[in-house]
Amino acid sequence: MSTNTFIANTFVNLFLHPVRQQLKSLKIEDYKFARLLCQIIPASCPFEREIKLCKRTILYIPPLCKLNPFYEQLVELRFRALTYLADCHGEDVTIYC
Repeated sequence: MSTNTFIANTFVNLFLHPVRQQLKSLKIEDYKFARLLCQIIPASCPFEREIKLCKRTILYIPPLCKLNPFYEQLVELRFRALTYLADCHGEDVTIYC
């Protein structure tokens, strides 16, 4: 790894790490907030597409969610919100899947 790449990665992580920690430390203790998170954060990546012509794939667009630096933290936050709704309020969470 070159020095420039190392410095760039360190610089990016310096700014992303506090936001990641903030997302990880969010407590789900409010019913309305939990429902909002489940509605806003998608259950699956909505951007993956295959464009076909005569049953042949001519263009494949990969899931762009993996490029999001906060993807793992958002999925974890959504899971915690779903768990809160199911465990604490007995809500049927299949409507969010």
